[in-house]
Amino acid sequence: MKNILISILLFGFCYGLGFVSKSVLVQDAILYVFLIMWITFIPAALAKTEKFYDLAGSLTYIGITSFIYIATYGLTFSPSLLIVFAILIWAIRLGNFLFKRVLKDGQDKRFSEIKIKPSSFFAAWTTQGLWVAICALSAWTAIASQRVELPIVLIGFSIFLLGFVIEVVADKQKTDFRSLAHNQDAFITTGLWSKSRHPNYFGEIVLWIGIALMGAPVLEGIQLVTLISPIFTFVLIYFVSGVRILEDRADTKWGGQTEYESYKASTPIFFPKIFS
Repeated sequence: MKNILISILLFGFCYGLGFVSKSVLVQDAILYVFLIMWITFIPAALAKTEKFYDLAGSLTYIGITSFIYIATYGLTFSPSLLIVFAILIWAIRLGNFLFKRVLKDGQDKRFSEIKIKPSSFFAAWTTQGLWVAICALSAWTAIASQRVELPIVLIGFSIFLLGFVIEVVADKQKTDFRSLAHNQDAFITTGLWSKSRHPNYFGEIVLWIGIALMGAPVLEGIQLVTLISPIFTFVLIYFVSGVRILEDRADTKWGGQTEYESYKASTPIFFPKIFS
């Protein structure tokens, strides 16, 4: 019951936040996001599987962002299309990457206990709805405003590309490292991972800052609240679902080992060191 109540409160908060967009279209989009999550939860709960959890989130980004653009501009071109393109290529890449990974691993350890508890699993799907809606809120608001201009979009898109490349390269370096049999129980310290202990997550934050900047100049008054998007992403990644969990796992697995402790001491946890 507690998890159901939390889920309702999360939805209420997120839907209420949609009003700052001053767009009925964006408000409706947030409602659709949660409906998609809750409907998709049903087969996941019946099968007790998390295998298409991340894929569902990525497809929701793609579907809702495309819906907002088409509902606003139809099939015509506008500078806002670059915002849509940025979200789509990020979502397609990430969804494909995470889906392949969970199929290969056979599970996502985050859900080992959660997926067998319906109310907890439901809260997890609701939280994903919160993630989708808030992360994309500033972008959706800018698209729906019909005021996005090309110069600032190009600047924001350049920052997005920087973050996207960092994330893709970091993920590939770690995947290649893990593909070697003798590295199965080792930790990576080369490439971008010599600059930060979580360079993929750093790239994620940079690309969302770029997306937010694409539409920031057209936001007015209370709409500026939607710029919470990259801040929310940072808080979620750093303190909730990403960095904190992985740091705890790493400390449990390698804590006390000389090489690991040396790596931790010389490598920033998040923001990369520029010079060695």
